[in-house]
Amino acid sequence: MCGIVGYVGNKDALPILLESLKKLEYRGYDSSGVGFLDHDSRLIVRKSKGKISNLESLLRQDSLPFAHTGISHTRWATHGFPSDINAHPHTDSKNHIAVVHNGIIENFQELKAELKKKGCKFLSATDSEVIPHLIASFYKGDFLSAVRRALAKIKGTFALGVISHHHPGVLIAARVGSPLIIGVGDSENFIASDVPAILDFTRRVIYLQDGQIGVLTKDKVDLFTFEGKNVKTQVDTVAFNVTAARKDGYPHFMLKEIHEQPDVLEQMLSLRLKKGKLVLDGLALSDEILKRMHKVTIVACGTAYHAGLVGKYIIESLSRLPVEVDTSSEFRYRNPIIDKNTLVLAVSQSGETADTLAALREAHSRGAKVIAICNVVGSSLVREADGVLYTYAGQEIGVASTKAYTAQLMMFYLLALKLAQARKTIDVKESREFVRQLMRVPSLQRNILKDMHHIQKIAEANSHFGCFLFLGRHVNYPSALEGALKLKEISYIPAEGYAAGEMKHGPIALIDEYRAVVCINPQSHVYEKMSSNMQEIRARKGNIIAIATSLDAQIRSNADFVIEVPQITDLLSPLLVVLPLQMLAYFIAVKRGCDVDQPRNLAKSVTVE
Repeated sequence: MCGIVGYVGNKDALPILLESLKKLEYRGYDSSGVGFLDHDSRLIVRKSKGKISNLESLLRQDSLPFAHTGISHTRWATHGFPSDINAHPHTDSKNHIAVVHNGIIENFQELKAELKKKGCKFLSATDSEVIPHLIASFYKGDFLSAVRRALAKIKGTFALGVISHHHPGVLIAARVGSPLIIGVGDSENFIASDVPAILDFTRRVIYLQDGQIGVLTKDKVDLFTFEGKNVKTQVDTVAFNVTAARKDGYPHFMLKEIHEQPDVLEQMLSLRLKKGKLVLDGLALSDEILKRMHKVTIVACGTAYHAGLVGKYIIESLSRLPVEVDTSSEFRYRNPIIDKNTLVLAVSQSGETADTLAALREAHSRGAKVIAICNVVGSSLVREADGVLYTYAGQEIGVASTKAYTAQLMMFYLLALKLAQARKTIDVKESREFVRQLMRVPSLQRNILKDMHHIQKIAEANSHFGCFLFLGRHVNYPSALEGALKLKEISYIPAEGYAAGEMKHGPIALIDEYRAVVCINPQSHVYEKMSSNMQEIRARKGNIIAIATSLDAQIRSNADFVIEVPQITDLLSPLLVVLPLQMLAYFIAVKRGCDVDQPRNLAKSVTVE
């Protein structure tokens, strides 16, 4: 969600803030702004609704001074609709202190009422505006003390960047529950809500922990607890591929990331399978502990939740352990039945998803072991989990997840195999055949990608439909959910994913010649059942797009359009069928003129509840 960038150093802050902010556009936003201190230490703030390009146009209208210290922000609205006034930074009544904020201040109404009684004048409808007023009310010459006293009054989640005209060479950062990193440079330092923002300037970072404050000048970084105790700084070096942030000739990041999936899975397999032996570094649980587990609980949100649903089929099938799958936001509130013999798998691409972090903490409070399945090294989820299985999918910039999803699926296949081996529910011969089938997946995915132009034609021929239904059975029921989500996310077309066996229990009422139905029906043990569902749809004049196994003549008589995928064992088919689903969504969205990489109202990482 919202992006933060801050700078203090010898260079002109404004160009650095703007260029770095653009690196965070993939997070999703509706407005942007900058605040900086000029050579007379005057605080200047400019902000604008819409894209960063609007802010740049606004800034070009002024002859702005050189500035050594500044903060910037892209906002994703929570309190107050998108507007210039509600954009960040926010300032106090005297325009002495400016703040950028990610998160939610839960007690802002109470604080706002108190501050108004003291004469503070509020301009916006946001919860964030209470923060600069609160800091100003405590300021008596000690900047850090004023920030600390303000934080003691705040309830909620936040990542903050704060500057003051009284302290022109100082930038203060703080966090609780919302990600924030500090970039360490040469005679310059940075803050950012995500590493890619500052990779052009430094690879040395400090991962700010919950309950910590960073005080940055151009020459040093000091860390403190909220109580004022010094904290030892640990500087990590980011091993990050900057080219991941480039489109490399593709029209959109999403299409590039769709095409990267075979390479991602190939790399995962090469790292995790050494001479046929499974290597899950980071799992941190012995076979003895795994054997003691009575059940598995998977917690995740959005696309990661759909990966978890596939994971349920895989783990239960291979290891015979019962599996529950919860959306993280429900798990944390439903008094779940888990204990020390429950293995909890917390799945998040970013590792900063607020609800999944809360679910992890709930699981820990009940004595469960928690393993993170995550893409981002050093993220909050990783630091709090008992172990981590990195997916190593690389930076994913498109808001609609593609390669991160298939990487999560692959990790579930590998973990399920590990559980099966530990629990001896699979023999050596079966393990070898399963691994052999897994190794085929990247090349089979490449074959599907060669059919891209055929899929594009099908997508464009169906882009006029105002409603889509996605149907699947067994392990591809979650694929139907994911296909519907992708279409909704980037094309804004209403779409529903259903278990095909449930069609007669309601969704069949929707089917007529004005609806498109995507039927996921590769060769499997439920093939005939799914074929019957397709005939029922055809009898009601539904427009059928079938995803089917290559050379399946029967499917062609029941479908208007067919996208072929190679034959593979039932359990692994989600790794193949998802590519056509992603490309359908992508090409329909492009045909409709939608912003594929930055769909409206969505954020890449949901860091607030």
